[in-house]
Amino acid sequence: MKAIQQDVSTVARQLLETGYMKDGLFVIGCSTSEVAGERIGSSGSESIAEVLFEEWQKFSKQSGAKLAFQCCEHLNRSLVVEREVQQACGYTEVTAVPVPRAGGSMASYAFKHLNNPVLVESVQAQGGVDIGDTLIGMHLKRVAIPLRIEQKSIGQAHVTVARTRPPLIGGARAMYERNEA
Repeated sequence: MKAIQQDVSTVARQLLETGYMKDGLFVIGCSTSEVAGERIGSSGSESIAEVLFEEWQKFSKQSGAKLAFQCCEHLNRSLVVEREVQQACGYTEVTAVPVPRAGGSMASYAFKHLNNPVLVESVQAQGGVDIGDTLIGMHLKRVAIPLRIEQKSIGQAHVTVARTRPPLIGGARAMYERNEA
């Protein structure tokens, strides 16, 4: 568990160092089975989820980002967020309670430990982390940009991180930065 804690702490620190994760919504997709070295969905662990949750809570406090924990496919990749996030953003609430075998251990743990959790259908986040190839892309704003960090895994799970930017529109005459002259 100490190695997993160190891995997620390193990922969070490297994300903070990029300077992109200052606030907004941050999606966490996580297979605790993959972190443990098993096939996704086969052997979830709330003890691994606890370690990850604590580190992402620290990240949230340091960055100002609000967290959204993605459920597994059995709950249609809905997300656990604080009710204040759901209400502020107008996200559609759905009715289910994530449990380890339907929702995943990470979402289940988050639902039990957030202050006022609610399940929402989808979000449009400014960034996210995919731990164990859980496919978070549907919950990122357009346009997703991969962030290259040195830490490539948490436990045995592959890690991918992304941020977003507004779409660039226009053509040869378009300018993308303000010229204040």
